[in-house]
Amino acid sequence: MPDRKLFHDFVASRSERLLRTAYLLTHDWGTAEDLLQESLAKAWFAWPRIDEPEPYVRRVLVTTYTSWWRRRWRTELPSDALPEKSAKADRHGPDELWEAVGRLPARQRAVIVLRFYEDLTVQEVARILGCQDGTVKSQTAKALAKLRVDESIVKEYR
Repeated sequence: MPDRKLFHDFVASRSERLLRTAYLLTHDWGTAEDLLQESLAKAWFAWPRIDEPEPYVRRVLVTTYTSWWRRRWRTELPSDALPEKSAKADRHGPDELWEAVGRLPARQRAVIVLRFYEDLTVQEVARILGCQDGTVKSQTAKALAKLRVDESIVKEYR
């Protein structure tokens, strides 16, 4: 049985930061909360085997998000009617920038969020994503190249 006190302390101390990461991946507070909850539930069952909880949960967060994204991509249908903006304000930077990040493929978005928002090293991101350092570097370069030519950002920052 996992140590409830250690897990509870971890959740209490790290949930806010992990929720911000989930929001930056999903661009929706409700979905981010669901993503974090599912990731923490997965971590609960692995808790006795986890040496470094935060990197482990962050990796679960990213891999769960990626699997959700792939699954939704096949089942969601586009709509002409846009939902109202969330009541919670985006406190993480200009809307245009995060919308552009939101248009990146899931893997590139994860690399950008982990490298530049979470301020992790290439090696830490590679460990979280389960890939080589070179993959993180190439995905970062591709994502930044796409962001540099994104019309919404180019117009905003000229």
